[in-house]
Amino acid sequence: MRNQQATQLLFELSRPGRRAARMPACDVPKADLGELLPEQHRAKRPLPLPELAEPDIVRHFTNLSTLNMSVDTHFYPLGSCTMKYNPKRNERLASLAGIAGLHPYQPDATVQGMLQLLYELERMLGEIAGLEAVSLQPAAGAHGELTALMVAAAYFRELGQQRTKVLVPDSAHGTNPASAAMAGFDVVTVKSTATGYVDQADLVDKLDEHVAVFMITNPSTLGMFERRIGPIAEAVHAKGGLIYLDGANMNAILGITRPGDFGADMMHYNPHKTFSGPHGGGGPGAGPIAVTAALAPYLPGPRIYRDEDGAFSLVDAGPRSIGRVRSFFGNVGVLVRAYCYILTHGPDGLRQIAENAVLNANYVLSQLKDVVDVPQGERCMHEFVASAARLKAEKGVSAMDVAKRLLDFGFHAPTVYFPLIVPEALMIEPTETESKETLDEFVAALRQVLDEQVDTLKEAPHTTMCSRPNEVQAARQPVVSWS
Repeated sequence: MRNQQATQLLFELSRPGRRAARMPACDVPKADLGELLPEQHRAKRPLPLPELAEPDIVRHFTNLSTLNMSVDTHFYPLGSCTMKYNPKRNERLASLAGIAGLHPYQPDATVQGMLQLLYELERMLGEIAGLEAVSLQPAAGAHGELTALMVAAAYFRELGQQRTKVLVPDSAHGTNPASAAMAGFDVVTVKSTATGYVDQADLVDKLDEHVAVFMITNPSTLGMFERRIGPIAEAVHAKGGLIYLDGANMNAILGITRPGDFGADMMHYNPHKTFSGPHGGGGPGAGPIAVTAALAPYLPGPRIYRDEDGAFSLVDAGPRSIGRVRSFFGNVGVLVRAYCYILTHGPDGLRQIAENAVLNANYVLSQLKDVVDVPQGERCMHEFVASAARLKAEKGVSAMDVAKRLLDFGFHAPTVYFPLIVPEALMIEPTETESKETLDEFVAALRQVLDEQVDTLKEAPHTTMCSRPNEVQAARQPVVSWS
């Protein structure tokens, strides 16, 4: 019964006349719909909503929830996306009535506490980045990329320079070239070397007076710190360009080094990755950006200002600003969680987060490198990218087969087929929040999977409600309605 109720739609469970509650009689006078809604827009009959008793509804959604994987129930070694445990303490603090109950149209005088919190968060993020100015407005990491590139465009426009190109490594997150294109730039790909680092010769060859920005993820999606980031930044700056740091992997370097110190002019944070905000489900999210003092005048507004008396207010960002990029001040609830996370750990704790993330990733790598190929390096930062190419050549087993089989062991699959420069990629990131016991269980499961029969892997997963949906068809021809 549990599985049937979990897989049937509410419409299929519906029985005429069943109710979960009875509403009191309406005491509002009936309005003349002719004045409110034209005839062609009125329903001809009551909406065909499902009719169920309360136990049916509660059991349906409770049973559905038991079929889900989540960071509260399973280990997510999801490389690059950093799916780590979210402390419930931050959830409670962000839900306090004095925070969650604020209205964005309240006068500044009535939200001094929130404005102070956001003002302090800006300065914390600026200090961690090694950059002078911060905007909390962007609503996601990719939105932060777009916003920063719009800032760069405004900067060069005021200088009177026709810079039309953005350089992006071939190992970059897919959002990087997409954001550059949306900001109106031409995207030029920079090759990686066989060892996974930026090909400096190719970079220098493509650097000219038309390059506005070089976007780099450091540590990279391969889980490697770009050793020559200093000379790379010098070369870009020598041509008048800017360095953009994709901050997706900041949890590997917190408190150890700062992007501004190794040459970045601007960057974005992913609070859901670095500072343990909720992740997934379509949002809400946040993607704060940090920039140098030279770029600060172009940041979106309004900005938070603190006067001599210590009072806080939202003020216009000035004529050089790119303008507002988000309604109100952004997804403040996510920013509150980041603020709480940073204050909870403090400077020493943030450094320990990075050290633990790197330690966990290298431990898993050390336990697997004898059974799976890792093309780039014996060591890694917060994640590493294994390759199932040899497994596919010898047994016909793909990275997807391995990922599907891991579900049977109660582990979410690693990221597969990214970055594109690694064939049959399995990107593994244990994060800093997982224990050695969990990592050992995952290693044992993956070693067993790699040694299993081909048929077992090809038909996996065996224990889930849905085994192998046609994912291409689902993406291209989605069915999002019930008839």
